[in-house]
Amino acid sequence: MHANVGDKLLVHGRIVGQHDRIAEVVEVLGAEGTPPFRVRFEDGHETLMSPGPDTVVKPHETA
Repeated sequence: MHANVGDKLLVHGRIVGQHDRIAEVVEVLGAEGTPPFRVRFEDGHETLMSPGPDTVVKPHETA
C-alpha cells in the first residue's frame, strides 16, 4: 500500500454495525510512501497506522 500526505484512508468496519471511518494521512513514515502513516480521523484523533486489507486509499484531489 502506498499513500501520500493529504490522501484519505477509508477503513471499512470489520463487524456488523461498525461504520466505515475516514482518516487523512498527515505524515508518511515509511520509505517511498509505504506504512506506517500518521493519520487524523474526522473526530481529530491522531494515531500511527499500518493499514490492513480492510483499508482503501483515496488519493488527494487537487483543484
